[in-house]
Amino acid sequence: MIKILYEDNHIIVAYKPKGILSQADGSNKEDMLTILKEYIKNKYNKPGNVYLGLVHRLDINTSGVMVFARTSKAASRLSDEIKNHQFQKKYIATVEGVITNTNYQLLENKLKKDEKNRKSYISNDGDIAKLEYKALKTYKINNTNVTDIEIILHTGRFHQIRCQMAAINHPLYGDIKYGSKNIIDYNEFPLEAYSLAFIHPTTKQFLEFQNKQ
Repeated sequence: MIKILYEDNHIIVAYKPKGILSQADGSNKEDMLTILKEYIKNKYNKPGNVYLGLVHRLDINTSGVMVFARTSKAASRLSDEIKNHQFQKKYIATVEGVITNTNYQLLENKLKKDEKNRKSYISNDGDIAKLEYKALKTYKINNTNVTDIEIILHTGRFHQIRCQMAAINHPLYGDIKYGSKNIIDYNEFPLEAYSLAFIHPTTKQFLEFQNKQ
């Protein structure tokens, strides 16, 4: 059962577990859009097709807080917020190596997407990618030094966190695609979008949601 954090007539905020797609991709894997449409249909006894707008995505192996629009007007306004960088997204990640800065450090690169290999790389003719990160705690996993970091994501490029952290020699623990030598279970990928804040598309109230275990 998907955890619902908030819902009203305009939006629904839910927590996406690892291993579930944001939207269907033609495979038989579960996806948030289909699950939540079914939830709305059953809860409110709605006949026919249920409208639910996808305004942002999380990778299948990233868990985290997502907001969906229940009306086209809400979808349009939330999409505008994203374009204007008004969404506030915070992540927790476990990266390899020791990071000591406990104040936020800015990372800014230009990234391009390699469609064939489904990964991003740094390129002078890419799109600007910005994030800030700081250390939370350092420890060892199987004799590998790792650091839990908090990330404020300012842009939403493909695999942005994974690519940018790898570029400073701190790939996510177990992220073989971006240089890690550690093998982990796919469903233990150490990246979570734990906090999401935005302006409600109708009430204009500032809302912030965090996944609390």
